[in-house]
Amino acid sequence: MATTKIILKTEKANKKGEAPLYLRIIKDRKAKFISLGQTIDPKFWNDEDQVVRKSHPNSNRLNNFLAHKIAEARDVSLEMETKSKFVSPKSIKQAVMGKTTEQFIPYAERFLASIESKGKIGTHDKANAVISKLKTFIGNQDFTFDDLTVYFLKQYEEYLRTELHNSPNTIYSNLKVIRRIINDAINDELMPIEKNPFLRYKLKWENTTKEFLSEDELEILEKLPLVEGSKKYHHRNIYVYAAYVGGMRISDIFQLKWENYDGERVLLTTQKTGAVISIKLPAKAIEIMNLYKNENCKPADFVFPFLKNDIDYSNPKVLFRAISSLTAYTNTDLKDLAKLAEINHNLHFHTSRHTWATRALRKGMRIEYVSKLMGHSSIKTTQVYAKIVNDELDKAMDVFNS
Repeated sequence: MATTKIILKTEKANKKGEAPLYLRIIKDRKAKFISLGQTIDPKFWNDEDQVVRKSHPNSNRLNNFLAHKIAEARDVSLEMETKSKFVSPKSIKQAVMGKTTEQFIPYAERFLASIESKGKIGTHDKANAVISKLKTFIGNQDFTFDDLTVYFLKQYEEYLRTELHNSPNTIYSNLKVIRRIINDAINDELMPIEKNPFLRYKLKWENTTKEFLSEDELEILEKLPLVEGSKKYHHRNIYVYAAYVGGMRISDIFQLKWENYDGERVLLTTQKTGAVISIKLPAKAIEIMNLYKNENCKPADFVFPFLKNDIDYSNPKVLFRAISSLTAYTNTDLKDLAKLAEINHNLHFHTSRHTWATRALRKGMRIEYVSKLMGHSSIKTTQVYAKIVNDELDKAMDVFNS
């Protein structure tokens, strides 16, 4: 519950020795001050009763004014705290002064609509899930950008961890979306940058073990006898293909067309980042592509038999739903293939990306080249793979201890 009090700021006395009167609002041990536009000689102020002494010539008028102001502040504070448990002292101050701040949820919903309009359906769906969780936590309460404080973020993190049992990295991903929306609001001048709670609240990410195949395991998977033309056959082929072609993402493999291939390299714009990549194909990748090449192939046809050539995928939602369904099917088959090949890994398509990266570094490829081919925006992302390779080398040196 917020507390309100009239105080005299003697340290701000003017040349006449008169000090200004302020309304002080304290909430969650944080104070905000509202100037009341009145100054008096400190000898006329009764701090214990918070009134102007009767010896002041205008004591009745000033005391009526102060009583009205403090009653108004208490009424506003009570009303706001009834509506929301996240109300901040700043928002109470602004309400008392007749100012309001932007509601967070309507702004977040406009942010989501903007992402969707740009065709970023996957990003939209993930962000929408984050905002839905936040709505549940807030409930039917007013919630402004001013309520997004460090204290609130700590409360929300605790809720995600203890009530929803989210992992540290899921919490990180959720709060990262909220941080992005705040940054957009700052750019729109709805929130001053110094009020960004993420300047004082640090997101926490836990490093996870990246699964990848060794050269021997990849070879076993390559040679696994499968029925030609079966789904498992095609899923195995694109996995191996990605493990040779820069760890190409599954969404880009599904959309790869013959017009992207000149017989030696593939040139395409990646779906996730929009980066243009050109990859010279090693012999194994060309061999896999030749399995799907025939005289009836047209430049606009898909290389691999997943997306249909006769379906219009120009609608981002249609494309996203199709890729999501195909990815789930692929990952289910990869788990079965791992069992068939007796590979002791939790095999899913993204591990082909890890496999390519670790293989490339082991073979001596420079890390900046690995980063470029993987489409990483920062080499820091790629350095995770370098650490994996270094750890393996360290273990290899243990042979000298035996």
